[in-house]
Order: sequence, then C-alpha cells, then structure tokens
Amino acid sequence: MDGTHKVETPKEEIAAILATQRASYIAEGFVSAAVRKDRLKRALTCLLDYKDDYIRLISEDFGNRSAETTLFADVVASAGALKDAIKHVEKWMRPSKRSLQFPLGLLGAKAEVVPQPKGVVGLITPWNFPLTMVFVPLAQMLAAGNRVVIKPSEHTPRTSAFFKEVFSKHFGEEEIAVVNGAVETSQAFSSQPWDHLMFTGAPVVGKLIMRAASENLTPVTLELGGKSPVVVGDSADMDRMVERVATFKHMNAGQICLAPDYLNIKRDKRDEFVDRYTQKVSAMYPSMLANDQYTSIISARHRERLEGYIEDAREKGADVRIINPAEEDFAGQNQANKLPSALILDPTDDMKVMQEEIFGPILPVRTYEKVEDVIDYINDRPRPLALYYFGQDKAEEGEVLSRTTSGGVTVNDVLWHGAHENLPFGGVGNSGMGHYHGYDGFLEFSHQKSVLRHPKMSIGGVLGIVPPYTDKLRKNVERQLK
Repeated sequence: MDGTHKVETPKEEIAAILATQRASYIAEGFVSAAVRKDRLKRALTCLLDYKDDYIRLISEDFGNRSAETTLFADVVASAGALKDAIKHVEKWMRPSKRSLQFPLGLLGAKAEVVPQPKGVVGLITPWNFPLTMVFVPLAQMLAAGNRVVIKPSEHTPRTSAFFKEVFSKHFGEEEIAVVNGAVETSQAFSSQPWDHLMFTGAPVVGKLIMRAASENLTPVTLELGGKSPVVVGDSADMDRMVERVATFKHMNAGQICLAPDYLNIKRDKRDEFVDRYTQKVSAMYPSMLANDQYTSIISARHRERLEGYIEDAREKGADVRIINPAEEDFAGQNQANKLPSALILDPTDDMKVMQEEIFGPILPVRTYEKVEDVIDYINDRPRPLALYYFGQDKAEEGEVLSRTTSGGVTVNDVLWHGAHENLPFGGVGNSGMGHYHGYDGFLEFSHQKSVLRHPKMSIGGVLGIVPPYTDKLRKNVERQLK
C-alpha cells in the first residue's frame, strides 16, 4: 500500500451533514436510554456482523496483518467498549444530587447535575487500530446521546470505505455518518463548528486540529502519543520484563501509541537484557518476512522513515543490533513493507530515534547508574502518554511514579492500563488532553449541566440581599466569614 486515499470530501458536504445531524438532534429533544441502547446495539452489529470482512480488509491495507492481531486488539477491544456502554448507560445518565451551602439546603433549595448530550461530535481516527479507534470512543459518544460524524484514516482506504458502507446500512446519516478523504478532508473536517471534536494522531497534527477548532471555540479531545519510557529497576524480574516489553514492541509491528518507546536499564544489566530480548524476539518470530503473524509497516513511506532512524543512529555511533532470526533478505522487498526488529544501544539525544515517536519495532536502550538520573531525563522531555516501571522495590516505584507525569502508568507490564474500560485513557501536555473509556468517556462527551431549584420562599429576602440593605445582611455575611 502507498497509504494514500485520493478521494476528498468537499467542505460543503461535511457542513451539510453536520447541519442535518444538528437539526435532527435538536428536533429529537431528550435522548432516552432506550434510544441510546438501540444505537449502541446497532454499532455492535456494525462491528461483529462484519468482523471477517474487517480482518481481510485491514490485512490488505497493511500489506499483512494477522487475523489474531485484529481479533484481539481491534474486535475484542471494540466489542468490550460497546457492551460496557450498553450495560451502564442508564446508570451513567442519572442526574447526581449535590449539596448546597448553608442555609440554602435548609430553606428547601435543591441541586443536581444533569448529563446532557453535547450534540454533534466529530471523530478523526488513525490507521494503526482501525476498528478500536472508531468503535471505542463511538461507544461513549453514543452513550452520551450524541450524533457522530466519523473521518477514518486515509492510510487504510479499503477499511475506511467499508466503514461508510456498513454504517450507512444500519444508521441514518442524521445519526452516524462517515466521510472519507486525506489532508484536504481533514482540514475541512476540523474547521467545522462541531459541538465536540476528537482527534487521535501525532502531536504536530494535533496542534493543527486544535488551531482549526479554536476558530469555532470547539472543545477538543486530543490523543497524541509520544515517547513512552520503560524504567527497569534493579529489582525487576528480567525474564518477565523482557517477555512483556518484547510482546508489545512487536504487536502490530510496534505501531501502537502505547508501545514502549525506549528502555532505561542499569548499566551492568544491559548485556543480559540484550541477550534475553534477542532470544525472546527470535522465539516469538522465528521468521519475519515469511511470517503471517508479523505485521507489516503501514506504508513504504513509514518503513523508509524507520529505516532512516536506524541509519541515522548507526551513522552517529550507536551500536545497532538487527534481530533477524531466519536471516531473511529484507532489502528490495517493497510490497510487504516489513521491517526486522532492532535494538539501538546507547543512543544519544541528537539521534532521530530519540527525538520522535518511533511507531515501529525499534527499541533504543539507555543505561543509567541512579534512578534519579532517569527521572530527570524523563522530566526534561515532553510528558509521555504512558510510563512503565518494572521492579519490586516499592520505594523506588513510588519515587518514579510520584516524580514523573504521564497520561497513565502500568507497573510490571506495558500497555494494559489502556485496555480497561474502567480506567480513563488520555494524555497530558504534549501527549494530549481529555480522556475517554467507560464512564470517563461518557463524561467527556457530555455537558454537565447544573440545575438549581429554589423554593417559593424568597431566599434573597431571608439573606437580606434585597435592597434596602439592613443589619440582616451584615450579620449573615459575618456568620459565613467566621
């Protein structure tokens, strides 16, 4: 695949869909739990009834991607989010009672917060997990009672075109619509006056999305990734750590926003790690080029970018170890776009591999003497989407977690905190803003409307704030300031 979708959707067409959905939303009024559940169940049908088609199309878009990867990382994750929303939406919708300052509660005033749909939400999704990045946020958007317009990635054109076909069978355009296109469509899409806009992708693009959204004061949720570090403490179980890092550094060929980006380990344990990591990767993938379970890089451009990282590191003096168990010839193969695993030992900060999110099966390995040095290194850089600590030393774990800031953390494993619907998922700073998953996603895509009901009694009169002012007001003020 060249990763390019040539068809663009005109700005006027996107604006017309938005207008249709907004008019339908306003005409509908209150969105009942029954309606929300119906939409969620139809979305689940859009996923499960076509899973075999998605598996085939995603593999074709990637060049090669195993059915197991798509089933586990896309279908199961998406179904879980939709089922969770169906199960809990009635509870999530309930207004929450709030207490009032003295003496309003005693005088009969009542307050609550009512979750209300924001209206029409725009959703721009990436290519690395084509189903998950559509259906998971969609679950919370629909649970919140919104209408949604989806702009899937142009880098998976077959899958994106199929989305449009599937959703049009099960939803009216006034409920869910799909628009396809590349850069021009994304620009037109992000400039619309959505009631909320969500984007998942690179920080450089996220800045453009946020700038466009600001023209309409559109609130945004940005999931942007970054360089998620692994901190290996002296007390870590080496075999467990190696297996878990290697698993998710190679699942989807490392094309995961939560993939471990670079690893920090004590200097005297580096060589042991290199040996065990190489053995583990070789056991997982005895061959790579001829292995259907080893995922392709999404396009030639991205493969060449990753190859450029390796060459840049080698030219600048890094010890580059290519892990290619079957000694396959990757040179010249430009159809599969596969890339062998690689370790980059003792990288320096001037190397591109340490400056940009890798998004591939390349792992830089830094060494340290004191964990404080790793903490300082992490804090000197943009805040990552995730941080991973391995070790049994609770004091050291506490030090790492309390003195660093990241979107989320998994201890003694990687990535799994992003797989649970009961944990909010999102970045911080350069790695994003806002969060979704489960109830937190429902709140993200809802407006929390405060509703205060006063009694017939004049509270202003009781407090003395109705002119002319008397000693009653002064005494009430003094009482509240004590």
